[in-house]
Amino acid sequence: MKEKIVVAMSGGVDSSVAAALLKEQGYDVVGISLQLWDYSSDTDDRFGTCCSLDDLADARRVADRLQIPFYILNMEKEFRADVVDYFVAEYKSARTPIPCILCNQRLKFDRLMEKAGALGYGRVATGHFASVVADGQGRLTVRRGRDRSKDQSYFLFGLSRDQIARVVFPLGDLEKTEVRKLARSLGLRVAEKEESQEICFIPNNDYREFLANRANGDRTGLVPGAIVDKSGNILGTHDGYAAYTIGQRKGLNLGGLNEPYFVTRIDPDTNTVTVGPKRDLLNCEFAAFGVSWYLEPSGPFTAEVQIRYRHPGAPALVTPLPGGRVHVEFDGPQTAVTPGQAAVFYRDDCIVGGGWIE
Repeated sequence: MKEKIVVAMSGGVDSSVAAALLKEQGYDVVGISLQLWDYSSDTDDRFGTCCSLDDLADARRVADRLQIPFYILNMEKEFRADVVDYFVAEYKSARTPIPCILCNQRLKFDRLMEKAGALGYGRVATGHFASVVADGQGRLTVRRGRDRSKDQSYFLFGLSRDQIARVVFPLGDLEKTEVRKLARSLGLRVAEKEESQEICFIPNNDYREFLANRANGDRTGLVPGAIVDKSGNILGTHDGYAAYTIGQRKGLNLGGLNEPYFVTRIDPDTNTVTVGPKRDLLNCEFAAFGVSWYLEPSGPFTAEVQIRYRHPGAPALVTPLPGGRVHVEFDGPQTAVTPGQAAVFYRDDCIVGGGWIE
């Protein structure tokens, strides 16, 4: 009897090829797409986002091509509660959220695995560039994808041990060029489809407008205030701190400065945005909370720590603390350590654990 597996199909080339490979390997495959956002009120064409109506149509066409069953699950309510509300709350708390991590964890894995189990499918596959591997003690963890330029393991640190025991990443050992080549050989119309670049629920990529439209009378983070330097001197005015993030340079509208200035701190209590030259963004240490472990350590350990998706990672000493927290001290200063972003700890390209930067 064939092993049953659900493939989360986004309508992109990666998940499409993942489904094709698994069918070729003899699995009993069913494709499921998630309807996450109501686009009926949007005025733009949503180009460059993920999970659009066009993406759902592409996923259905791929499933037809592969001759596998296909379903669409409406999870708009869950997406709004688990991802969108979190996104808004984080910006109002002067933090920079990563909605894709919560979407992966709570919808593509938590909720989708529940649905898969109800259908009698024990395993779930996605098109992530990553792999599930075991260490010398047999503990499962997630390893970086072979294509480091497309590696998506950073987004997966929050999965539970039970989840990684049930998940399959068919693309972990492939390069992106190989994935597109396979899609062409299979005659999939998504072979040349561009990748999503913007957040699916932010029209025109305008965060401030989105936050303002969802304010419901709560103007937290949207009230003008002072832009100051580290000495407290007022240099200008911001339109609301929720529109800013650590390391931001554009949109400050500061003239007469001798060098470029960047956002270095956001204080919601005083409604101020602090700016400074790039050297003020350098930091050697930080704390993280909400830490999840795949390979739980017995004490302090050295690791390569990645502090945002495109950060290359840097060597650091990670010291576990009570209450699911850690202290991280880099060997050398890093730029723009940003509250709200994830910090993921790697050894030999495998995730040891990860948490959220305080």
